Amino acid sequence: MCTAATYKTKDFYFGRTLDYEFSYGDEITVTPRNYPFEFRYMGRMDSHYAMIGMAHVAGDYPLYYDAINEKGLGMAGLNFVGNAVYQEADESEDRNNVAQYEFIPWILGSCASVGEARVALDRMTLTGTPFSEQLPTAQLHWIIADRNGAITVECMADGLHVYENPVGVLTNNPPFPQQMFLLNQYMGLSPKQPVNTFAPEVGLVTYSRGMGAIGLPGDLSSTSRFARVAFVKQNSLPADSEAESVSQFFHILGSVDQQRGCCEVAPDKYEITIYTSCCNADKGIYYYNTYEGHQINAVDMNREDLDGAELARYPLIQGENINWQN
Repeated sequence: MCTAATYKTKDFYFGRTLDYEFSYGDEITVTPRNYPFEFRYMGRMDSHYAMIGMAHVAGDYPLYYDAINEKGLGMAGLNFVGNAVYQEADESEDRNNVAQYEFIPWILGSCASVGEARVALDRMTLTGTPFSEQLPTAQLHWIIADRNGAITVECMADGLHVYENPVGVLTNNPPFPQQMFLLNQYMGLSPKQPVNTFAPEVGLVTYSRGMGAIGLPGDLSSTSRFARVAFVKQNSLPADSEAESVSQFFHILGSVDQQRGCCEVAPDKYEITIYTSCCNADKGIYYYNTYEGHQINAVDMNREDLDGAELARYPLIQGENINWQN
């Protein structure tokens, strides 16, 4: 289970939580402009936009979970188990066959905006070709976003669907149109204190702050996380500075943190928020923290040689860093 969100203050921010019961070995990975991507069906891409994101690197190939490119476009894949159905390769000359694991680098390597991504999607066939026998195809759907908007991409049994995403949020099942429909249940929620419309002649009064949001779900299901992070994001006041904006973004995604012990997936196995990311897509900075380390860490793609041909990789910093004051 995972949650992704966008946020805009003076700059545009894009990030996600990765919630799972184990890690594949995640690294912040910068792919420079001249790293050669070998695509399964479309040959070699020798030159492309640089990108930074979280990836599992297998055989020097970055399998990105989420990333942004140097043009300010962000993309993340989230679990969509039971609904994701990929397509068979189409040999037509006007089609681009893209394996699921290549989807993020293909879009971010060649598209500078959501508008350009939409054009590319019109010509794309998304196949279920696995990276290897050891790493089978994951069932995912995706959010693609820039400072001007967001879309959701879902490949299902009835074809490839591209939806406008007006809330800039994505979690997991059910399909995106149902997630958006379910938000209708919460249209009465507000950060303001409620007034008594239940029975004006009865002396009902508020007895606590925050009662305008009574009914906002607090469980860890994907529909509840979708509603909660959408509400928190829509009502989060923008800040001026970079530090304040980054802090606010982590607070937004912190509303759907998963704590060890609260989501059992097998006997003695629990899903946790392995990491939370926040990318300043305008500046090319990837911020993150982890379950065991709440300090915010950062990697700036512009401090790397973006005209190079080799990946720059940074293992996640783990462990709490407690600042003693006496």
